[in-house]
Amino acid sequence: QVWFRRGVNSHNPCGTSWIEMVGEMMMVTVGLNNQVWGIGCDDRAIYFRQGVTPSELSGKTWKAIVSGRESDRSQTGSSTSLLSAGCFFTDDIQNQTNAIIQGDAETSSDTELQSVPMNLANTLPMGAAASSSGKGSGNQTAEICANLTVDPLDSDQGETTVASTSNEKTNLEMHKSSTNPNPTAELQWTNIDLKEAQKHPVLSVSTFPETSSLSSLGMFSVGAEEQYGADEHPLWAWVSGGGCLVDLHSPLKWFTVPSGLSSSVQSLSLSITPAQTAAWRKQIFQQLSERTKRELENFRHYEQAIEQSVWVKTGTLQWWRNWKPHKWMDVRVALEQFTGSDGMRDSILFIYYMYHEEKKYIHVFLNEVTIIVEVLNEAKHSFALYTPERTKQRWPIRLAATTEQEMHDWLSLLNMSCCESRRIQGPPSHHAIWSVTCKGDVFVSEPSPELEAGSHLMPCDQMFWRQVGGHLRLIECNNRGIVWGIGHDHTAWVYTGGYGGGFIQGLASSADNIYTQSDVKCVYIYENQRWNPVTGYSSRGLPTDRYMWSDASGLQECTKINTKPPSPQWSWVSDWYIDFNTSGGTDREGWQYAADFPASYHGHKTMKDFVRRRRWARKCKIVTNGPWLEVPPVTLWDISIIPSSDADDEEAVALWAIGDKGDVLCRLGVTQQNPAGTSWLHVGTDQPFISISIGAFYQVWAIARDGSAFYRGSVSQKKPAGDCWYHIPSPQKQKLKQVSVGRTSVFVLDKNGNLWYRQGITPSYPQGSTWDHVSNNIRKMSVGPLDQVCI
Repeated sequence: QVWFRRGVNSHNPCGTSWIEMVGEMMMVTVGLNNQVWGIGCDDRAIYFRQGVTPSELSGKTWKAIVSGRESDRSQTGSSTSLLSAGCFFTDDIQNQTNAIIQGDAETSSDTELQSVPMNLANTLPMGAAASSSGKGSGNQTAEICANLTVDPLDSDQGETTVASTSNEKTNLEMHKSSTNPNPTAELQWTNIDLKEAQKHPVLSVSTFPETSSLSSLGMFSVGAEEQYGADEHPLWAWVSGGGCLVDLHSPLKWFTVPSGLSSSVQSLSLSITPAQTAAWRKQIFQQLSERTKRELENFRHYEQAIEQSVWVKTGTLQWWRNWKPHKWMDVRVALEQFTGSDGMRDSILFIYYMYHEEKKYIHVFLNEVTIIVEVLNEAKHSFALYTPERTKQRWPIRLAATTEQEMHDWLSLLNMSCCESRRIQGPPSHHAIWSVTCKGDVFVSEPSPELEAGSHLMPCDQMFWRQVGGHLRLIECNNRGIVWGIGHDHTAWVYTGGYGGGFIQGLASSADNIYTQSDVKCVYIYENQRWNPVTGYSSRGLPTDRYMWSDASGLQECTKINTKPPSPQWSWVSDWYIDFNTSGGTDREGWQYAADFPASYHGHKTMKDFVRRRRWARKCKIVTNGPWLEVPPVTLWDISIIPSSDADDEEAVALWAIGDKGDVLCRLGVTQQNPAGTSWLHVGTDQPFISISIGAFYQVWAIARDGSAFYRGSVSQKKPAGDCWYHIPSPQKQKLKQVSVGRTSVFVLDKNGNLWYRQGITPSYPQGSTWDHVSNNIRKMSVGPLDQVCI
């Protein structure tokens, strides 16, 4: 029984499961292009597995190959050579049909050369990789070959002395069997007694010159091979297809008997030496080469008649017009994809619209698109296309579909076309840049040398980002392909090595390493009240006040009834409840107080507080899929992986994290083969932490919940948890919220959006000396393995 192992690849060499195939085989062999050959159990014929493609490695069906006996000497090397020779040299072959083959042989004094009836075109290949059992008479039979030798293993039958000379010649006349008018349909048989066979002359090996396609044929003793009848095909025992390259798109002619030859040519008793056949082949190949050169030489300067093929997909979408009056317009969209003569693909997206009853259009080359991102909108299934120019103008092309499925179909197609235009395929490289949008979508970008080239720096708005399935709040990676992420519900996820997922399906997504992923986050609204002397705090405010139910800014009215999940992909999983974990603190009822809207809020009432607010929360959930596996059971708030390491693939990679309660953790057993690691090691602290980062030389920095910075001493490969924390003063009494460490540099971000750089860091004094202000208005930053800073 044949079994196929599903899911075998470089990331998972063990595969996933076994699939039972139809048909029983004695053996199978896998060759180039994953093509499969086998030998059937019942008929011992050679079979070829049809339908094996990169997308369907198991194939579709077994099909028997009509195979000749390649090692038969009388076929001059191969049946294919015979047929091809018959096509070109029919007259020559017919003239030699009844020729007398001269052979040199010398017999002993008591031996006479007998005339043995033979048909060289139908002798059986002794020593070939096929054995058989006869169905005719029960007599023991053996073959009369053009090269008759004594089996060296048959020593018990006596010894035979054979000598060759050049002065004696015997003629062996070839004739057709009187009982078999068609030699190709039935094999010639002769009953031979082994003891008597010793008296028969042996044709010298030098009678026929040896070639690489012929084998020396020996006479085996009775029982050494299974015999087969004259009406049977060879019963094959072994096949190897390791050197046969099969083009997936070319039709194969192995499954039918070659036609076009007359019966007289097919039944020829060919008496042509292998040397003559080799000369024919060489002559034919030379003639074909000269003809090809002669026919193509005069047309080299001609242009190709068809330089490219074009494929077009059209549809109806809505387009957001970016000039006044701003509104959604019904448009006709066409994606034109063309393939050049070099096989490279490129695409153009056309958007046709009506303006003052005149048909106009805009277009965008997909090789200029830098990112395609879904836009969360309660009323529309919309997405946006960005180019470098439109990123600077803050005016992306926004399109909306009627249904969510239609939007995902367009997103998948456009993403795949963008990747094809930029020659990007497969999983991200180990040096890829990973990012997460504020909506939770995961994107990856392949860095180019121009990104950091000295003379011609590539602007960051020209980086191309392709989406990877999944939903995360933050993500961390290193240059060994280890990627971890944390969801909005603080669940830890590890990258499996796949690509695609989510709405990205088909060829743009890997077939394995894609798993179901879910995420839960909260939607917040604010209840606002103002104090008046008569009734106290009430929902009746001043005409200039914000909405009494609003978002955090107070500019949008958000009530419990009209507030929806972020997009149709999300669904509510809880009711509204009061959130007591608001920044700044709350009282027992969840209220925060301030002098006016907007202002700094605190959790207790004073005589100067005339307004208050209370935050309400409701949980919603999204279910998607992507190349991510959950790492239970600890929930995390922050994570950091050592950016670069010269360690072997088997050695552990340093990974630090902060739990959702503020405790510091160190992950053990993280390797390139096992990126999820094995267990957590708790590292003691005297207060909760909110941010952590590890540098290339095991420098561990962390930020506490009160905004102070700490450095962990003596961390190394052999001592992954270090020994103690060193307090580092904050810059100008600022409260810090994030830290990131590179190869030799340390950057921190305070709660006011200011970016700071640590001066004076040396191997002997890794804590540094002072803080230098770099920039402001920064929301998030990350330092790379070569101290590159991304914000």
